[in-house]
Amino acid sequence: MKGEWRIGILFSRTGVAEVTESEYFRGTALAIEEINTAGGVLGREIVPVCYDPKSISAEYRRFADRLLTEDGVNVIFGCMLSASRKALLGSLERRNGLLWYPGNYEGFEYSPNVIYTGAAPNQHTMQLAGYILSRIGRDITLVGSDYVFPRETNRLLRHLIESAGGRIVEEIYVPIDPDEIAIRRAVDVIKRDQPAAVVSTIIGRGTQLFYRRYCDAGLDPRVLPVGSLSLAETEASKIGPEYCAGHLTAATYFGSVDTPVSRQFRNRFFKRFGNESLSSYYSEGAYNQVYLFAAALERAGTDAPERLVAAAGGIEFDAPQGRIMIDADNNHTWLHSRIGRLNASGDFDVVWEAGAAVKPDPYLISHSFDYGGIEGRMPH
Repeated sequence: MKGEWRIGILFSRTGVAEVTESEYFRGTALAIEEINTAGGVLGREIVPVCYDPKSISAEYRRFADRLLTEDGVNVIFGCMLSASRKALLGSLERRNGLLWYPGNYEGFEYSPNVIYTGAAPNQHTMQLAGYILSRIGRDITLVGSDYVFPRETNRLLRHLIESAGGRIVEEIYVPIDPDEIAIRRAVDVIKRDQPAAVVSTIIGRGTQLFYRRYCDAGLDPRVLPVGSLSLAETEASKIGPEYCAGHLTAATYFGSVDTPVSRQFRNRFFKRFGNESLSSYYSEGAYNQVYLFAAALERAGTDAPERLVAAAGGIEFDAPQGRIMIDADNNHTWLHSRIGRLNASGDFDVVWEAGAAVKPDPYLISHSFDYGGIEGRMPH
């Protein structure tokens, strides 16, 4: 419809990804509301068309087709799981749509129909592995959900850890929506082997079962911590901080980041969504990408995907995590790498952070294996 910018929203509010994708949804909604209140983009409001794919890959594809063919949408914001993103690629490329994807992912992908605003492997995976090897120990167990992101991430972790003189004690997978029996078996293996640390790529509802069982099994994070690539504040609050305190997460943002922009974001998020919602790197990442989109839209003057992608290169935004930028070379985003340890109050204490934004290197073309990753100053 003339006079508005229609966009598609595909974040699941039910199913295995309910908790995390609901955070994405809230971050997206907050940014849209703020932009529209400020006058929209080029005098036109952003109007979302929302569907709930219920964490089912086929539903993401079905709704993407509907958005692109029936709903007058060129641009979609959505997905957490890599399986969902990959399910959309054919539709996006066939129908010339553009996906803004906020998820941390396994890397080794590029599509001209995707803007990747979540962390690539050199912005979270490498930092977590390096931190564990240098600060905790060299015998590491990998545990993950059985789908593409954990499988590919663990393939990379095995290479990095073994190349640095570490040892993978065990590599364990549980179903993407596991029952308590599968989780108990995984924890029993960890308890038997007693590695120095665990790296977890379990996602969704399985995360809650895993941390509770880990604690109930008597495994002490002071002795055998779990380093996660997904656990955030909202999920920890649902699990119970008493089950998660002492464990680590690698992320680009924590709600405890104490800067004026971060404090303002937390306050606006709390005011809009109340006590039930904590800001995290999920909500922050989704929020950021709407503002990046709005800036690219203003520059391009059109939501035609190829012109938006061209306009997006070099776009910067003062995000709660720090200043970020879309890299014109690979459609990924310069982000701020951090490692946090969850405390008894359910907040993350930042125990390490990069000294500057980390340039995205999704194919790991040039990197040094230390937990600083690739740091650099964003070009101006």
